Amino acid sequence: MENRLCPCGSLMLSSECCGPFLSGSLKPKTALDLMRSRYTAYHLKNGAYLLKTWHQSTCPVDLGFRDDDTEWVGLNVVWYEAGGIKDSEGVVEFIASYRQGGVLLRFRECSRFLKELGEWFYLDGIVRSEPNPGRNDPCWCGSGRKYKKCCGSPVIANEKPTRSSP
Repeated sequence: MENRLCPCGSLMLSSECCGPFLSGSLKPKTALDLMRSRYTAYHLKNGAYLLKTWHQSTCPVDLGFRDDDTEWVGLNVVWYEAGGIKDSEGVVEFIASYRQGGVLLRFRECSRFLKELGEWFYLDGIVRSEPNPGRNDPCWCGSGRKYKKCCGSPVIANEKPTRSSP
């Protein structure tokens, strides 16, 4: 994992991006860093990191990864507000693509983050329904191709993507 591109789509090696956050050797300095590292943790099914970075007021007891067949395949950050080094709150909106039962899906979430005692935590998020792309829309996976020529193609739809989207 360390010599591969980070699943968060940063186009950096995992060892230079989210890896140090997940290992505990560094703490995310911004809400965006935390959001990207949490996506990577979902990609790796690293429940311990997710629970550790979840605000205590909204943290679930269990994430249910035992029976989860979700394969996270791409992350696109839509926008973010505040959440910088000097801020105590931040918001990040993103679209995450995933494969479940051989079907490519995605969701859009507007996540809220809080910084307490110098450490960022995920507070909560509002999931918005994301319509299926049209045949000529850009593909969800971030390949740059049209949906109909990529993941929307019956031949390609059952193949795994070759890279995460930026």
